[in-house]
Amino acid sequence: WMTGFFNPQGFLTAMRQDVTRAHKAANWALDSVVLNNRVTKLYNDADVAEPPAEGVYVRGLFLDGAGWERRGERLCEQRNKVLFVPMPIIHIYAEQSSSIQRDGKFYSCPVYKKPNRTDLNYITTLYLRTTASPDHWTRRGVAILCDTK
Repeated sequence: WMTGFFNPQGFLTAMRQDVTRAHKAANWALDSVVLNNRVTKLYNDADVAEPPAEGVYVRGLFLDGAGWERRGERLCEQRNKVLFVPMPIIHIYAEQSSSIQRDGKFYSCPVYKKPNRTDLNYITTLYLRTTASPDHWTRRGVAILCDTK
């Protein structure tokens, strides 16, 4: 639940440091470790059986400017009169930047603390699956928010 943190960026940095230390034998350096994510199908924290082996589960995020297709686990057009869509639980983890390979079907979605989208409220970027071009969602101003007020 990232909304509860005063400094969510610090929380994610600490998680990156923890993963880097866990891979010390493989010579991972903090500078080469980046955040990655996987959107789960789970919506309630009661459905989570155990913590992830690495990384954290984050809940309580809202999608602004788009909808979320549960079955296809991807962005879709926003439904009429629905401003914010609750996101499923997201597994955020760290991995070496050299091991990440993404095709063009992921939208780099910014995450903000509040609807007021400024650099002071920016937290990180999450990668969301899409069938449309990522530019389509950029033009729509799609973002993830920790708080809708």
